[in-house]
Amino acid sequence: MKILFITLSNIGDCILSLPVLDALHNEYPDASISCLVPERPKEIFSNSPVVDKVIIFDKHARLADKIKLFFSLSRERFDIVVDLRNSFFGAFLPAKKRSSPLRFMPVNFKHMKDKHLLWSGFSGYPFRDRKQQSLVVAPEDVNYINGILKEHKLSGSAKLIVIAPGARSQVKRWDKHNFRQLCSRLIQDGWDVVLAGDQADQPICSYICQENPEKIINLCAKTSISQLAALLKSARLLVTNDSAIMHLASYLNVPVCAIFGPTNENKYGPWSKDRMVIKKDIFCRPCEKAACRFGSLACLSCLKVEDVFEQIDFLLKGKNGLNPQGFRPKYKRILIVRTDRIGDVLLSTPVIKALRQKYPQAYISMIVSPYARDIVEANPYLDEVIIYDKDIKHKSWMRSLKFASRLRKKRFDLAVILHPTNRMHLIAFLAGIPLRLGYNRKFGFLNNLRKKHSKQEGLRHEAEYNLDLFKELGISGNARDLFMPIKEESEEWARDLLASNGIKETDKLLAINPGASCPSKIWPADRFAQVAEILAKQYNLKILVVAGAKDIPQANMVARKLGDKALNLSGKTSLSHLASMLKRCSLFISNDSGPVHIASSLGVPVISIFGRNQPGLSPRRWGPLGKRDKYLHKDIGCIQCLAHNCKKEFACLKAISVDDVLSAAESILKVQ
Repeated sequence: MKILFITLSNIGDCILSLPVLDALHNEYPDASISCLVPERPKEIFSNSPVVDKVIIFDKHARLADKIKLFFSLSRERFDIVVDLRNSFFGAFLPAKKRSSPLRFMPVNFKHMKDKHLLWSGFSGYPFRDRKQQSLVVAPEDVNYINGILKEHKLSGSAKLIVIAPGARSQVKRWDKHNFRQLCSRLIQDGWDVVLAGDQADQPICSYICQENPEKIINLCAKTSISQLAALLKSARLLVTNDSAIMHLASYLNVPVCAIFGPTNENKYGPWSKDRMVIKKDIFCRPCEKAACRFGSLACLSCLKVEDVFEQIDFLLKGKNGLNPQGFRPKYKRILIVRTDRIGDVLLSTPVIKALRQKYPQAYISMIVSPYARDIVEANPYLDEVIIYDKDIKHKSWMRSLKFASRLRKKRFDLAVILHPTNRMHLIAFLAGIPLRLGYNRKFGFLNNLRKKHSKQEGLRHEAEYNLDLFKELGISGNARDLFMPIKEESEEWARDLLASNGIKETDKLLAINPGASCPSKIWPADRFAQVAEILAKQYNLKILVVAGAKDIPQANMVARKLGDKALNLSGKTSLSHLASMLKRCSLFISNDSGPVHIASSLGVPVISIFGRNQPGLSPRRWGPLGKRDKYLHKDIGCIQCLAHNCKKEFACLKAISVDDVLSAAESILKVQ
């Protein structure tokens, strides 16, 4: 029996057709198989033990040459013709049996490997239960790879990872800077890294090697397909873009982590037993287009190094019981909503991390107010920050409706509303988000998954309340996982400002924040000044006064009392600048306010001063969360708190003395 197998043009497509070749050999073990292939992928079939003859076909050849080839093949009198190209040859060459040119595809057949098998008449072929025979690694190629690994003392390494940063199409390539950082992370984590690819990938691989030239083995353009197969079989894992090497590893059943952008992983994803597709399901993917209509390849650029590293870690170490081969995220596009103050937003950051750990491949966005942008803009677990400006840009209901319309186009499938407001509940509803999780107040009936609002009872910390909302989804997290990003431009600003004011990098700093959102939270200015002056003298500290724009008068009162002993930064810092300043401090003393949680998230010891004695405003709900943090709060027996209308001149705040604060400060500073 004679069989003609007409394969495809690209190397990756040809490897996807190898299961068909295996099926043909298993079904007709004594048959003579000829392969009609283009020039580029001929190596795959030339060395195949199941192929008897390779015939080169040039699709750009003259018509006369194609006709000559057709008659030459006709004289071979093939019994079976399997044509994956659906070409003239497959349709008209004389044969007793041929693959059908009418390629009707059932809905349940999605992957190209399975489609090739169906078109060839082997839809029920148990590929993984059979021996893969069409690609055999030659002993000399195994020795070649073993020699290289032995030379670098990696022979027999159980921690070998192959990285393939290239791809034939530019739109399939994750950024080379990201691959460079990823390799560094893997090396720091104890893995051995080898780079692979063809000649076109050489510039990318050379760039990656510059970071760790002694620890990365660069085999790019130094291996044949058989040698590359030998390398992959020695590896614990392949990390790659959507490329031919991904399909080679899949055929060899090597674990694969594949980074996907605009292409469809259901058609072209890895097919090893252990595999993971790393992607972000933004609203426009998979578009399967050769050029991004938005001009930015957002589906790839939003994939952070941290995302890829953590998912590699999942696959290698099996964290959280993840089953990579069957992993299908329940929610692909998630929206978190928190539009109140900066402290509240910062205390919501553990939620972002918990969601990312539960759904590592999801596209996660967060809606915040303009003044809270710096809190979440560089959060590594977020893909997008959306600004909702209820005071100016989106003040009218018409503009809010337009905001909801734009949100609808993003096709979120889960919205979590951490702070209940009428507008946000209505916007999430009008945006057509299928599952809306929130509290049962302020239009809470619009949420289809509601939780009773009991925060006013103050039985738990605000960060814990935020995480409690997710128990309905089976998600848990750590309330202390606060995150405040530090930006390099803010670091440069802080260095220059301190230097220009004669403050050295080695000087110890004390920051005080005498402002707050309500008069019922403001400790007397003269007491702040006394505490700062005493501590500065006793512990040789430089004093910084910080406050928001509306608290400048209060901060100026303190600064005047301290004179030239303090650097007054009130109203002069963005949140990002403030974080860079607080990061350098040995201690931060503040009223109950947002900067308390910024300092706490940065590991800076905090003393927070509380006044009002209401459960919903207590330290139990709003106190700092750091291990060395302290809060001061005294109950003076008020039956009812009148807040800023207090008739006792805020006796609760005045009950906290200078000595109380000094005692708390000394317990922190004396152990530094």
